[in-house]
Amino acid sequence: MKTDNKQTNFLILFFVAATCIVTGVLIGALTNLINGKVSPYYYQAIMFWDFKDIWIAAVAQGILEGLLYGVIFSIIFTITFGLVTKGQGTFIFAIRQLIKLTSLVLIFWTLGGLFAMFLAALSPEFYKAHFPMTPSDKTEMLKFAWVGGSIWGGMIGGLLSAFIGIVIIKNNWRQDLEIR
Repeated sequence: MKTDNKQTNFLILFFVAATCIVTGVLIGALTNLINGKVSPYYYQAIMFWDFKDIWIAAVAQGILEGLLYGVIFSIIFTITFGLVTKGQGTFIFAIRQLIKLTSLVLIFWTLGGLFAMFLAALSPEFYKAHFPMTPSDKTEMLKFAWVGGSIWGGMIGGLLSAFIGIVIIKNNWRQDLEIR
C-alpha cells in the first residue's frame, strides 16, 4: 500500500512541476502576444530584429523565456510544495497556490508597464536619456515604455512570486491542516 502512496505522491509532484512549466510558457506567450502588438518597435530596437512578423517572433520569444522561467519557478515551487506538505499535498491545493502566484506575476507585469508609461509621460527627456532607443513620437514612446516596463514588472513579479510562494504554501498548508 505504501508503494502506491509514494507513486501517487510522485505523480502529483510531477504534475505540479509540469503545470508550473506550462504556466510559465502561457504567461510568456500571453504577455508577449500583447506586448508584440503594442510596440513591435520595442523588439526591433532591443532585440535588433529587422524582419516581418515581429509580433509572431515576440510570441515565440515569450514562449522560450516563459519556458526557461517556468522551469526555474517549477523547481522552487515543486520542492517547496513537496517539503512543506511532506508529500501529502493534493494537486488541487498546489493549483490554488499557483493561481495566486500567477496573478501576482500578471499584476506586477501590469504595474511595471503602467509605471514606465507614467515615467515616460511625466518626463520624456529623462526617459529618453535613460533609454536612448526610445522613439520621439509621444504615442510610440508610451508604447515602448509599456513594453519595457511590463517586461521588468513581470520579471520582478516572477522573482517575488517564487519567494512569496514559499510563504503562501507554508501558511495555506497549515490552514488546510487545521481545517481537517
